[in-house]
Amino acid sequence: METAKNWSEIVAKKDARIAELEVLVKFYEEQFRLSKHRQFGPSSEKGCLPGQLGLFDEVENVADLQKTEPKLEEIAYTRRKRIGKRKDDLSALPVEMVEHTLPEEERVCPECGGMLHEMGHDTRRELVIIPPQVKVVEHRRAVLSCRNCEKNGDHVPIVKAEIPRPLISGSLASPSAVAHIITQKYVMHTPLYRQEQDWKRQGVRLSRQTMANWIIRCSEDWLSPVYERMKAILLMQDVLHADETTVQVLREPGKSAVSNSYMWLYRTSGDTKRQVVLFEYQPSRSSTHPRQFLKDFRGFLHTDGYAAYHTLPGVTVVGCWVHMRRKFEDALKVIPDSERAVSSANDAVRLIGSLFHLEDQWESLTPEERHKLRLEKSKPLAEDFLGWLQTLTVLPKTAMGKAVHYALEQREWLMNVYLDGRTELSNNLAENAVRPFALGRKNWLFCNTVKGAASSSVVYSIIETAKANGLLPFEYMKFLLEAVPSASIRELDALLPWGEAIPEKCRMPMKKENARDAKEHCI
Repeated sequence: METAKNWSEIVAKKDARIAELEVLVKFYEEQFRLSKHRQFGPSSEKGCLPGQLGLFDEVENVADLQKTEPKLEEIAYTRRKRIGKRKDDLSALPVEMVEHTLPEEERVCPECGGMLHEMGHDTRRELVIIPPQVKVVEHRRAVLSCRNCEKNGDHVPIVKAEIPRPLISGSLASPSAVAHIITQKYVMHTPLYRQEQDWKRQGVRLSRQTMANWIIRCSEDWLSPVYERMKAILLMQDVLHADETTVQVLREPGKSAVSNSYMWLYRTSGDTKRQVVLFEYQPSRSSTHPRQFLKDFRGFLHTDGYAAYHTLPGVTVVGCWVHMRRKFEDALKVIPDSERAVSSANDAVRLIGSLFHLEDQWESLTPEERHKLRLEKSKPLAEDFLGWLQTLTVLPKTAMGKAVHYALEQREWLMNVYLDGRTELSNNLAENAVRPFALGRKNWLFCNTVKGAASSSVVYSIIETAKANGLLPFEYMKFLLEAVPSASIRELDALLPWGEAIPEKCRMPMKKENARDAKEHCI
């Protein structure tokens, strides 16, 4: 009897061990499929879209040597729709007309010898690039004195002509040169060592150390006041978005060169007329940083599921349904193809998609109208979805188990989207705003010093805010570096991206109908 009992215990233990190993094998199979999909599969949200090509095989993938360019005659007579599209695409560019005609002595008919007359014109268009030029501007000012006082007086007054204030005293830096370096680094993601080589090819020996010093000095002296003013305006809003991403700083006190620091991002909501995008460098991911930055903010804050945002005083956190959907998309990827259509993960992705489909339909409505429809149609679906998740039986360590746990854990903040019509289902605005920094990081890899990282956060803020308000980054940065040194604190508001002092050349070239719509919107 005792022996039978021992055998039953041994069998039970082995069965439990087998079940445990089966769960473990399933977990590793899921991780293997997910890893393969992340490495070789398309993006979960965009799929395999045109334009998402490899960096080095882009030309081979895009080129079609058998396809000829459309001729003007074909467009004018057989493809009227395309001539309108081409003209529309080029409508924001200046046009230089080059006339080609026959001299008088060649205007002779080859048949009868009579004089030829112009019956019309053939026209073709081509894009011409004017490369940047580098030159030296010498500011030479007159120094005046009095001849009479020189001869007869004890004191000779000296009068000097007015001269623009230098951007950096004792430096070759000019607003256009610094704006160019900043645009190349922070918009085109070109590291300073590559710019150093490009300057050298143009006959200028300008070291990366000098360029870095220029950026830091201009950021501290002239751009930081603009940043602080934009921050004050940002914190006055009712709805914001936030995100954070890593940055490596080599010479940071108390930290190794390979440790991560962070760029925190805060930006206005999509329906705000004056868009503000701000970066803030901090050495860690601690909740003390958003707590300090947002200490004067009271309103809705869109975030991902990071818990650091959930304890901010006076802030109502709005969770991101896109982050939650990605968890279920990951769960869907690890399911065999034959089982996906009937899986709970597929049902979850479809149900979440229905909420976004409703949002697309309400995009043009006022916040009040959107809020009302959300409470009537969207909120019941969201509650049913979260209630359905609670009924599922899933293993906690599987991809589906993690997705369900995340959704239920974030339920409180996910449902806050239904408190106000100005909120959004996703935090994509913040993710899209932080993406240019992430792209630049792939090229320049790290910041050398804390001061450099802080300066980069200021420059990125002004660049991305300019882009969000339809301004050309180079022209706006050049304008700021020309105007701010002689401006008072009271005059800063006029220099902000939506300010009345912004010259027309700073604005993004627009198609005629878009410019008309923008003007009507401003009115």
